[in-house]
Amino acid sequence: MITLYHCKDARSFRPLWMLEEMQIPYELRILPFPPRTRAPEYLRINPLGTIPAFFDGDMGMTESTAICEYLAARYGPTPLGVTAREADFGPYLNWLYFGEATLTTPQTVALQYTRFESQESRKLPRVAEEQGRIFLARLVAIEAALAASHEYLCAGRFTAADISVGYALRLSRYLDLDDALPGVVKEYWQRLQAREAYQRARAAQSEKAP
Repeated sequence: MITLYHCKDARSFRPLWMLEEMQIPYELRILPFPPRTRAPEYLRINPLGTIPAFFDGDMGMTESTAICEYLAARYGPTPLGVTAREADFGPYLNWLYFGEATLTTPQTVALQYTRFESQESRKLPRVAEEQGRIFLARLVAIEAALAASHEYLCAGRFTAADISVGYALRLSRYLDLDDALPGVVKEYWQRLQAREAYQRARAAQSEKAP
């Protein structure tokens, strides 16, 4: 049985969305954010206190994009994954990790210094603004990819790479950057949000949110 520990709209939304796309049965356990302080018992499950924690039986993982790649490989074949025999295997892997390393990293720094710091003296709005600008500047890569492939990032179809990048676009609203997304990126994000599995993932986290 697959178990996913999740906080609403945290990085764990990526594997949640992936599970819904693949229609794999799972148990969803939602925690208050941040769980390391608001649900200290969670540290027995994941000593890092980070989200997600994912278990397939006794096997555990904590990296959201790696979990998506695991699900495609372990429970495939699925069009959500791109195999090593396909021409876009390299771009697929690149986009899969681009969503986390290149897009979500500056967003996380911005959120830390705006929403997550409890003391006003520790908030750094200038740092947050600069990290927001970095995030927006990096969207040029998505614009170029969509200009070449039109609907999705690679392989001519919706894949886990779109889930990875799509989560970063979802996160942009918490930084009030969603209106600043370039037009072609906004249209792409609207296509992703229209997917039934995306809507199911949203509903699943809302139904069980603490």
